Amino acid sequence: MRFGTAPAGRDRTGSDPILVAEGLSKRFGGFAAVDDVTLRVARGSIHALIGPNGAGKTTCFNLLTKTIAPSAGRITFDGHDITGLRSAEVARRGLVRSFQISATFPNLTALENVRVALQRPFGRSLQFWRSLGAIRELDEEAEDLLEKVNLQESRDVLAGGLSYGKKRALEIATTLALKPDIMLLDEPTAGMGHEDVGPIAELIRETARGRTVLLVEHNLSVVADLCDRITVLQHGRILAEGTYGEVSSDARVVEAYIGATDA
Repeated sequence: MRFGTAPAGRDRTGSDPILVAEGLSKRFGGFAAVDDVTLRVARGSIHALIGPNGAGKTTCFNLLTKTIAPSAGRITFDGHDITGLRSAEVARRGLVRSFQISATFPNLTALENVRVALQRPFGRSLQFWRSLGAIRELDEEAEDLLEKVNLQESRDVLAGGLSYGKKRALEIATTLALKPDIMLLDEPTAGMGHEDVGPIAELIRETARGRTVLLVEHNLSVVADLCDRITVLQHGRILAEGTYGEVSSDARVVEAYIGATDA
């Protein structure tokens, strides 16, 4: 895997941080999956976590979204300490992990999936006795969200029958229904054919307007095109951080990805 040319003019690192991890660590027995990571995600930015396989990216994501508890360290979101909170609590505060929390229901239509997600913030997702008329009050907002992710023509298609790329778009729509301040996207283009990568990357760019995005992504061309700032992990620690141009020219990062080269 090789780094390409860095795009110009994408760095909003002067913005105030919305998500901060300080000294974040996670040990499994004697193994440190994440080791003393300090991370600051600027409000309104698109920030990527990258690194070779086994670098600790997914564990770091699990810590930030409170799927697992840290062995050490502190996490603050929008100025509030969330270290001791559960994942559902941080999601209600506006920190939402897509493709995990927003899993779709294959036997519901695209519209019905988004409508279910819209009910969650209002505590109505389990109120099955409500009339269909009351639930359909949310249809207009659900259709607006489907239009944002270019799925308006698939509103009545069962989620299980959508293409892989469209399922990912639907998952973004259900995440947006939760009105997140920050979206954490775990491998948003993983497993996609080349024809789906571009539309999903553009969708992420559009949905990032007015909110913050932190993503784990292996596709470096997507990272180069989208991200304001990049943090590179290796062996559970931060190896480098900066713009795409800065990290792609860092000899340590190049070696971590493609191995040492002759001098």
